[in-house]
Amino acid sequence: MTAPETAAATEPKARAVLIPVTMFSQNCTLLWCAETLHAAVVDPGGDLQLIRDAIAKTGVTVTKILITHGHIDHAAEALSLAEELGVPIEGPHRADQFLLDSLPVAGLKYGIMGARAFEPQRWLEEGDRVEVGQLHFDVLHCPGHSPGSVAFINKDEGFGLVGDVLFRGSVGRSDLEGGSHETLMASIRDKLLPLGDDFSFICGHGPTSTIGHEKMTNPYVAEILR
Repeated sequence: MTAPETAAATEPKARAVLIPVTMFSQNCTLLWCAETLHAAVVDPGGDLQLIRDAIAKTGVTVTKILITHGHIDHAAEALSLAEELGVPIEGPHRADQFLLDSLPVAGLKYGIMGARAFEPQRWLEEGDRVEVGQLHFDVLHCPGHSPGSVAFINKDEGFGLVGDVLFRGSVGRSDLEGGSHETLMASIRDKLLPLGDDFSFICGHGPTSTIGHEKMTNPYVAEILR
């Protein structure tokens, strides 16, 4: 095998750009397949022009919108972007329907004027699979931050998107409507930690991390491991 062929074989098949949006600096993610340039916008919570600019700069073709959960900073402008691009919305779990229904009211509260209620074309359940080009993501239902939170897991590439379930050095809030700290910690213990120390993840806010790093440094994860 030639050197160029070796290099091509080891290049990641998944690419992503983080686009902080809204007053909450939520990590909207433009995720795409390097082979097909088919892409998904994950959690378009606002600031659509920033998202449009990222799509134009990367030259990808967005084929769907993915939603990790129904909170305003993650889902406010999903419907507007979906209509603009002519693509379906997939996720979250149906248990977050009440949050999606209340997006306009939450938008008024937080000054996100483009917030619109919606029902996705596809609700997601534990064990479902989502495709982005040639990339395959397993769906994990991870309630606790919200009842319908889901994570998108690509085992082939060793990374995923976990929304507000787990952060670098912290975990998602559980004091919002439908939240439960005990349920959240069970989701992290039973769904995320088994992915392995080398598994990397994009959080809903802040920098990326790995499961191993959180095991060593995250005080909430330390409680689980005792």
